Amino acid sequence: MQLHIGVIRGDGIGPEIVTEAVKVLNRVGEVYGHTYSFEELLLGGASIDVHGIPLTDETIEKAKSCDAVLMGSIGGDAKTSPWYQLEPSKRPEAGLLAIRKALNLFANLRPAVLYDELKGACPLKEELTEGGFDMMIMRELTGGLYFGERKTVEEAGVMTAYDSLTYSETEIRRIAKRAFDIAMKRSKKVTSVDKANVLDSSRLWRKVTEEVAKDYPEVTLENMLVDNCAMQLVKNPKQFDVILTENMFGDILSDEASMVTGSIGMLASASLNETKFGLYEPSGGSAPDIAGKGIANPIATILSAAMMLRFSFDLDKEADAIEKAVDLVLKDGYRTIDIMSEGKEQIGTAKMGDLICERIQ
Repeated sequence: MQLHIGVIRGDGIGPEIVTEAVKVLNRVGEVYGHTYSFEELLLGGASIDVHGIPLTDETIEKAKSCDAVLMGSIGGDAKTSPWYQLEPSKRPEAGLLAIRKALNLFANLRPAVLYDELKGACPLKEELTEGGFDMMIMRELTGGLYFGERKTVEEAGVMTAYDSLTYSETEIRRIAKRAFDIAMKRSKKVTSVDKANVLDSSRLWRKVTEEVAKDYPEVTLENMLVDNCAMQLVKNPKQFDVILTENMFGDILSDEASMVTGSIGMLASASLNETKFGLYEPSGGSAPDIAGKGIANPIATILSAAMMLRFSFDLDKEADAIEKAVDLVLKDGYRTIDIMSEGKEQIGTAKMGDLICERIQ
């Protein structure tokens, strides 16, 4: 299979961790008979340095011509980098928001996985997480409160602020279908999170989600109120498979879920549109303080590449091989500095990539 992949190396540790993910993809190609054409794209600080702006029309058009895009971390040190002397619309992160909008990336996926080998980093009691857990947060990314009309006005001598939360049936249906499609590749359970006891938008969310569920008889649908979900994530995280929710709830719950794992350097993410296209990136930041030192953890970016194979190319076997290789490296006691613990062997960025490649069979 020929795969046309856009590569945004990004800022800070981005180029180092993306190099390892590309190395792993090439290894998968050797083992499973795939070839790649990688297209280098500029975004964020790297684009500012060359073009003076964080995202060019050329990058958008090139990205649209790719089957998927793999990206490193974007941004720098806000206190010291000259990028942050620019107006907000010209800073690195503005390019990230702009490309998501330009590519119509409405579905954000963030896995939260606790590997049994890293359970010591989890802040929860060990009996709650024995055996690890593996959930996927599916967040609607382009609607809801963050994109509604807003205003602040003076009424009867009192300052009053308005934010509107709007969802259409179409927006809910397309994200729900994505969640059920992904559940079919996993443990076949969707937990739809809303506030249907209070909000009209949540009542519509629940109605449409239940309609979509009828097309997926193999998948179990569970409705859960958002306040209960926030509690259940720390009480019994192993109960979840796919969590489907709207923009603001997803923003909060995905951060909570990532901290429950205790190791953000391990967490991948993806943003998808209505086609098979997706933008895949690590959940963590650009860590400019360790950039260039060869010590960054590339696993989140490597796992993002595995997500790309699974969701944009339907190469489940190949994605499984990468995830299994990561698991084996951890079982064999190798760690980068951010997940290091007593009795393990500390290694650098490139060595971690090499060891994962060796275990892809």
